[in-house]
Amino acid sequence: MSGWRKAGIILGLALAGPGEALARSAAHPAGFSWTAPGGASGSVPWNILVLLTLLTLLPALVLSMTPFVRLLVVFHFLRQALGTQSTPSNQTLIGLSLILTYFLMQPVGASIQRTAIVPYQQGQVDAMGAIERGSAPLKQFMLRYAREKDLALFVEMSKEPRPAQPEDLDMRVVVPAYILSELKAGFQIGAALFLPFLVIDIVVAAITTSVGMLQLPPVVISTPLKILLFVMVDGWNLLVGSLMKSFA
Repeated sequence: MSGWRKAGIILGLALAGPGEALARSAAHPAGFSWTAPGGASGSVPWNILVLLTLLTLLPALVLSMTPFVRLLVVFHFLRQALGTQSTPSNQTLIGLSLILTYFLMQPVGASIQRTAIVPYQQGQVDAMGAIERGSAPLKQFMLRYAREKDLALFVEMSKEPRPAQPEDLDMRVVVPAYILSELKAGFQIGAALFLPFLVIDIVVAAITTSVGMLQLPPVVISTPLKILLFVMVDGWNLLVGSLMKSFA
């Protein structure tokens, strides 16, 4: 199993919190049984089902805790602003967002590999210790971009005491606050992208209406003009460069 996949599993388990049960299952793979809150003992297939369910949700959880949210929102806004409908396709935009997310999260992944995975492989820490160590770099990354207003909202909703410092916050507070902050940032960038293309749409619509071209939709003329403008200013380079710098 690669280091990145192990890092993803540790991140997902750190968020979900079943570390103790998984540690016991690793220590006793043949006779492990899970005790339900009511005292009933579950079978090994039931624990396998729970583990597989967590692994199924792992990609969505990890992507929600990375820059993937902001990148994908901005790219979809760009496509709508250009008026190109389904070009680039969803698969292309998702693939580009994944590659850029990997580029941005590589230092965090290397930190998780160094502080959690390597000590766990060498037997220096147990599974719970590896999970705790592995979640620290990711929490620090999210706290850099989570707004204080969003953090305060979820601290209030969780009815937890106000921490002395942001690092003392639980992951269940940091993760939703980070997602809200990323959505806000993505929408702000998307609104800024819309403005120049909106001006082109308004100008083209005014000109076609004034000359009496009522039977020709303005979008037929404005779409090629917007694409030409985007290509002439090297829009992809400017946009991706600005997005990368926003995470610097």
